[in-house]
Amino acid sequence: MTGYERFMIALLRKGEPDRVPLWELIINEPTLSAWGAKSLEEFVEMEDLDGITIFEDMKLEPLGTAEQKELVWRGRTILTGTRQVVRDEWGIIWGITDFGIPYPIDGPIKEPADLKTYTPPDPEAPHRLQSLREAVKKFKGRRAIVFLTHDGFEFPHYLRGGMENLLLDYYDNPRLAHELAEMVIDYKIRLMRKAIREGADAVVSGDDYANQHGTVMSPQHFRQFVLPYLKRSIDAAHDEGVPFIKHTDGNIWAILDDLVQAGIDALDPIEPAAGMDIGEVKAKYGDRIAVIGNVDCSFVLTRGTVEEVEEAVKETIAKASPGGGHILASSNSIHPAVKPENYKAMVEAARKFGRYPIDPELVAQYRNRNYIAKYLKAA
Repeated sequence: MTGYERFMIALLRKGEPDRVPLWELIINEPTLSAWGAKSLEEFVEMEDLDGITIFEDMKLEPLGTAEQKELVWRGRTILTGTRQVVRDEWGIIWGITDFGIPYPIDGPIKEPADLKTYTPPDPEAPHRLQSLREAVKKFKGRRAIVFLTHDGFEFPHYLRGGMENLLLDYYDNPRLAHELAEMVIDYKIRLMRKAIREGADAVVSGDDYANQHGTVMSPQHFRQFVLPYLKRSIDAAHDEGVPFIKHTDGNIWAILDDLVQAGIDALDPIEPAAGMDIGEVKAKYGDRIAVIGNVDCSFVLTRGTVEEVEEAVKETIAKASPGGGHILASSNSIHPAVKPENYKAMVEAARKFGRYPIDPELVAQYRNRNYIAKYLKAA
């Protein structure tokens, strides 16, 4: 069975593949090159992952030192030397860490008048899908190609120069909030449709709506300012014939019914440290969505032992894998604090214990456990 077949059988809930598929939203250094991989594509091949996430290509204008040269941001940018500050094609200012991870600093829309003269980037620009085209040539039919998009929350708050500014708009300037979301979703849907037509097998929206305590906005504001734009994106993906994965960190119990009813095909990453038990999610929604995740990357993959990683994998498989509809991944991403040896242990344990049919003794032994509890208690 190819990685593509394995991934899509699980994502579309078409029964049990030969084993639980493996995928990650993002893989950063130091894990990325720990075994000699020089790119994400090489890493996916070396680790035999079943899917790969591809970002759109964005030109970046370096700001600051004269020695900085033009960069092309392909989702993750590995840079040498000092930290850099760049402006992307949206006019958003980003800092880039030593590990190549971007973080937003400022945005171009300071007040409603700025939006009247603002022009978003061109989703049809020839360079926009170069990484996707390369991935299609290399992986099409062998591994699932998952194109990362966004819906109506993250880019609006990037454009406003901070999440707090957009959340205040929900109260003080709802018209601006909707206009921003409308502009962003128009771009993102046009680009997503193009990506699907050029070979993407699935799409994932990366907008995060919550932290460990709950949603960063009220459920009412989510339904007013975010959900309609998410629904349009889901419908567009389905119109093009591909499944839609929703990624969001945090405790999302308050809006999970809304996400499922909007038509998502899968939920990622179901963060255990935020009170999101993957077994509970599957029991409640597994007849409508696939579940993706959720080996903890806050404590277990960063500070745990190899043995603790294996125990977390066994519990995750016991809770989520029986019957299919489960793709194993971390609880967020393989970020810089993850120990490469722990990621390796996660992959190896998944292959060892994730063969179908799942061992019923393993299920009976682990399905009622809660490995994250001891880490949260210690924290």
